[in-house]
Parts: sequence; structure tokens; C-alpha cells
Amino acid sequence: MEHVEEVTRRIVMKTWKAGDITDQGGRVAVVTGANSGLGLATATELARHGAKVVLAVRDVAAGERSAAVIRESVGPADLEVRELDLASLQSVRSFAGGLVTDFPAIDLLINNAGVVLLGPARTTVDGFELQLGTNMLGHFALTGLLLDTLGKADAARVVSLSSVTHKKTGLDFDDLMSKRDFDASRAYGRSKLASTVIGLELDRRLRAVDSPIVSVLAHPGVTTTNLTARAWEHRGRLGQIIARIYSLSAQPLEQGVLPQLYAATAPGVQGGQFFGPSGRRETRGHVAEVQPSADAADPSVGRRLWTAAEALTGVSYL
Repeated sequence: MEHVEEVTRRIVMKTWKAGDITDQGGRVAVVTGANSGLGLATATELARHGAKVVLAVRDVAAGERSAAVIRESVGPADLEVRELDLASLQSVRSFAGGLVTDFPAIDLLINNAGVVLLGPARTTVDGFELQLGTNMLGHFALTGLLLDTLGKADAARVVSLSSVTHKKTGLDFDDLMSKRDFDASRAYGRSKLASTVIGLELDRRLRAVDSPIVSVLAHPGVTTTNLTARAWEHRGRLGQIIARIYSLSAQPLEQGVLPQLYAATAPGVQGGQFFGPSGRRETRGHVAEVQPSADAADPSVGRRLWTAAEALTGVSYL
């Protein structure tokens, strides 16, 4: 019987589309990086299916333009645009404080925002390597600050965005900020590995205290977004050519967003599950359950990185 149920679930995932999202009426969803790309697509579909969506964006004016785009697409929608700069712990605290004050409960936290840096090393205002600081540490702090409010919802979910690049690298705990021999692509991969490690460690810690909150992960494979185009801007004509080649090999945004939408809304999703494309090397295809790298799934790595994240952000939970 269990085998039959598993086969049925895999068939459902293979054919699953955004139109299959169940009614999200009455739910509050917070989407970071919701003004463009995967975040905008996620916010649009959640709003289309009835959720109240908080667009957490660094540029409020751009966020308001995105909210207008969503309303043009789906009609009347319950949207709020709020400022959040994940590269600033002060901004994270201010944003989280406002949500805690204004919302009795939050049902969905989609940690979608991210930066890709292909130039020289840069740091956040708190001195963290920009990609690790934004992609993982900012979200780690945000999740911790919102955890109590998430716990007041009925079966809240936290969705952490990973990348296929997390499987191609490892963490250097003696140099988490990549100060030695900085390589931007490697640092990005490490930031996504760190996000994956934390998402899985969050699941283990939530289970340990019998929390109703579910921590799940997703990645979009190779998908057309504006992140890559922006990352290659500084490379001039060569960068434009590379970005063009990437876009030709990538799947459309509407397909790439499906794993995180499935993780956020599909009935029966369990803590610790990881969703991505079903195709070769998980670069494109239908929604499927995928596996993290061995390092990402290692509980000892999870405990060590969690302790480091607490120390770096000053946010402790679970």
C-alpha cells in the first residue's frame, strides 16, 4: 500500500502545475525578494489563489511596481510591500518586528531572496561576505525572529531556496567569509550549501520540540531570471554573451518556480523534503523530490553551522 501511495505521489508531482495550488484564502505569506524573478512569480501565484502576500523587498518603489503587475495579472489581490534588506541585520530586525506587531500569525515564510556575485568580493553592512550574508545569514535571522509568529499559525511552513550549485562545493568553517583566495562562483555555491544545511537543521530542531512548523527546501534548477543577467553586467560584452548562452539553456521562469510553490502549498509535504526539477542533473523538468548533498544532510555539519550562524547574527532559537 505504501509503495502505491509513493508512486501516486510521484505521478502527481510530475503533472503538478501552478493551477493545482489549493485555495490559500486566509493565509498570510511572506516572500523575500518578491519584486522580480522567482519571488515575483511566487507572490503572484499565492495572491492568485487567495493568500495575503507580504512582498519583502529592498527597494519599496520597485516593490510597489511589482504589486501593480500582480494586480494586473490576477485582479484584486491582498498585497503589502515592506522594506527588507537581508544584507543588514538592523533591517531584518526592523522588518520582523513590524510583522510580529501587525500579524497574529504567519502561515508561509518563503526565503527566496538571493544575490549572485561574479565580481570582486563585497561585504554586507555587518561585514559578512555578501552572498553568505544575504542568502543564508539574513534569512537565518529573519526565520528566528518570526518563529513564534509562525508557530501561532495552523501548520506553517518555512521554504528555504537552495541551488544545484550546493552539490559542487563544501563549507570551510575556518573561512566562512571566503577571505582567503576569494572566488565569487565558489562563494555563491557555499552560500547555497549553507542555506540548504540550515533548512535541514531547522527541520531537525523543529521535530525535536514537536513544533507544528514545517521546514522544507526547493531549488529551481537552471531557470531564466534577472539574477544572472545582473551578475554578468560588469563583464561587458563577454558577460552579455555568457548571459545569453545561459538564458538559451535555461527553463522558463514559469517552470522553474514550481518546486518552491509545491513546497509551499502542496498537501502532504513533510519537514525535510527537498523539491527540484526532475530532469538530468536537476537542471530542468517537472517537480520531483530531490536529494541534498552528503554535506548538506550531515547533522554534524548542521549543528556546527547553526552555532556559527547564531554567533554571527546574534539571533538564537531552538
